[in-house]
Amino acid sequence: MAVVNTSPDRPYHIIIFGASGFTGQFVVEEVARTSSEGPKGTLKWAVAGRSRQKLEKVLNQASEVLGKPELKSEVDIIVADVGEPESLATMCKQGVIVLNCVGPYRFYGEPVVKACVENGAHCIDICGEPQFLEGMQLNYDSEAAEKGVYVVGSCGFDSIPADMGVLYTRDQFKGTLTAVESFLTASSGPEGGCIHDGTWQSAIYGLADSHKLRSLRKKFGHKPLPVVGAKIKRRGALFFSEEVQQYAIPFMGADPSVVKRSQRFLTEEYEESPVQYGAYASVGGISNIIKLLFAGFMFMILVKFSFGRNLLIKFPEFFSFGFFSKAGPTRKQMEGSSFRFAFFGEGYTEGTDPSQGKPNAKIRTLVQGPEAGYVATPIAMVQAAITILNEPRLLPKKGGVYTPGAAFAKTTLIDRLNKHGIQFSVV
Repeated sequence: MAVVNTSPDRPYHIIIFGASGFTGQFVVEEVARTSSEGPKGTLKWAVAGRSRQKLEKVLNQASEVLGKPELKSEVDIIVADVGEPESLATMCKQGVIVLNCVGPYRFYGEPVVKACVENGAHCIDICGEPQFLEGMQLNYDSEAAEKGVYVVGSCGFDSIPADMGVLYTRDQFKGTLTAVESFLTASSGPEGGCIHDGTWQSAIYGLADSHKLRSLRKKFGHKPLPVVGAKIKRRGALFFSEEVQQYAIPFMGADPSVVKRSQRFLTEEYEESPVQYGAYASVGGISNIIKLLFAGFMFMILVKFSFGRNLLIKFPEFFSFGFFSKAGPTRKQMEGSSFRFAFFGEGYTEGTDPSQGKPNAKIRTLVQGPEAGYVATPIAMVQAAITILNEPRLLPKKGGVYTPGAAFAKTTLIDRLNKHGIQFSVV
């Protein structure tokens, strides 16, 4: 069972590493909001990062936003740097769980995972980079298992709504669910919206290194997951979706790989029937398609060359039509934004043999919530941590490197998310 108790040597339930970063500052606010949900109604926590001055500024800002002046004096500060392994080790020895908000993870993530595993701290990140996530599983799973440490990646918008949404759809289906397609729709208010360019950088490096991901996956030696029922049909690169009445494209984030890893674990560990998954994103009308095609064409050409990647990184607003920016969204933009995942599942009713004939039952579910990157992501990350702290007996029986679906399949994480504005429902 996971160690979740504080002690004189390990005084903090949660340490937020990278608390002064763009996403980290909102994770700080979310932890402060939910501190009463910790074990026995209290959450002992600290912030960590390279600059004490910046961390003090973040705590001052959070105290003003939340009307909690005590944050300035009651929350401890730990100075730690990815480039200084000893400082990471010192940090990890003091916390039960480290919330790692320092990205791009392909450059800065592994030293944190290594320090957590070696020093007995569970680790949660909000990474959307499959190469990093799967690399950590390959390199640290067995050591984490030995130490009883849980490393759970992609616990933000990538990929808790998708991964837990597939499990929720399966659990609501009366029979054997065999395939799910999800369609993401993101909405912004009158102020518009954008995403901080850290995500943009992750996408640039991820696409440039896609060949490395393929060779990494071969090292696992996985056999193909069994296909139960009718094989899911793959859609085109751009198509009109009857399901959401909009044009759609394949979802480019980590969701498909994360869901597949979860399904593999649940099949191998619990002998559950695997669910096939296809992920798509709505792109709206014709004007959006023109922008998307132009931006996609430029992106695909430039990402192949180092000077092109430098251009993309230097001018994210220009090359993404303002969708990504170095400043990130304003609080007003966040307040007006939301996301919605529609899940369309099919399968076989109870008593029907999935090997015989076509699926004979369907289900539709929704996962919807506030602005994805900096409101929903902190909620998902913090609730994942609180679930580990409060429900250690419901986690997988040994430590390791897990997806959200693998780690939290038997827990009440979905109920917790429902109470915090990320709503799961059957339509």
